[in-house]
Amino acid sequence: MGAETLLKNGEARVQLDPKVPLILGLQPAALIDHVARVDGSLFDQIPGERGGSIPVAMEELEHILSELKRHVLASADDSSPMKTMAGGSVANTIRGLSSGFGVNCGMIGAYGDDEQGQLFACNMNTSGVNVSRLRKKKGPTAQCVCLVDAFGNRTMRPCLATAVKVQGDELTKGDFSGSKWLVMRFGAFNLEVIQAAIRIAKQQGVSVSLDLASFECVTFVRWCGILEYLFNSYWSQGILISALPMRMRQQNC
Repeated sequence: MGAETLLKNGEARVQLDPKVPLILGLQPAALIDHVARVDGSLFDQIPGERGGSIPVAMEELEHILSELKRHVLASADDSSPMKTMAGGSVANTIRGLSSGFGVNCGMIGAYGDDEQGQLFACNMNTSGVNVSRLRKKKGPTAQCVCLVDAFGNRTMRPCLATAVKVQGDELTKGDFSGSKWLVMRFGAFNLEVIQAAIRIAKQQGVSVSLDLASFECVTFVRWCGILEYLFNSYWSQGILISALPMRMRQQNC
C-alpha cells in the first residue's frame, strides 16, 4: 500500500509509505547529457537556433562531439571541460529534489543495455532516486549535447530517434500507486505516453506537473491543437499544471 488513513484525536491523517516515492518523474527515454562550455563560433556549424532544443541524428551528435575539442572554453576551476551525466529535464528535477532536498523521489522510464544506460541508472541511484520503475531494454540509450555559451545560455541537441523508451501500454497503476505528484516534460514523440500517464494518474489521485519544454519543441508540433486537447481533457479536473516557455509568452501564443 502507498498510503494509509489513520484516525488521531478524531481527525483523519494520511500516513505515507516511506518505500513509495512522494514524487515520480516520468522520462520515457533515459538520457545522458554531454555538457560543455563552448565559444560562439560552434553555433554557426550546427542546425537550429541558439538557445533552443531540436533533435539531431546520431551522425550529427557525433559531429558536434568531435568539434567540441576545438571550441571548448577553459574552466576557471580547472575541472573537466565536458561533463557526462544522467540528464533530461525530468531526471534533473528528480535528482535535485532527492539529493538537494531529501525528497523521496522515483523515476519511470527505460534505458538501453549499453554503457550510457548503465551510467544513467547508476547516477540516479547514487543520488538517492528510486530506480525500481526503470525498465532495461535492448538498444541504445538517448544522448544529448548541451552547449553552454560564455553567458550561460544553453543550446540542446538531443539524439532520441533510435533510443529505447517506455511505451504507454507498459505503464501500470502500480507505477503510480501511493505517490502524490508526477513530473513530466512535453514532447511530440512522448504524446502517447503522456496521455496514458495522465489517465492513470487521474485514477490514482496523483497530481501532474507538465513542463512544455523549449519554444522550438512547442512550435514544431503545432502546440496549440495538441495542448487544447490536453487542457480540455484534464485542466478542469485539476490534473494538469503547465509551464509556458518564456519566448512563447512574449509572442502571446
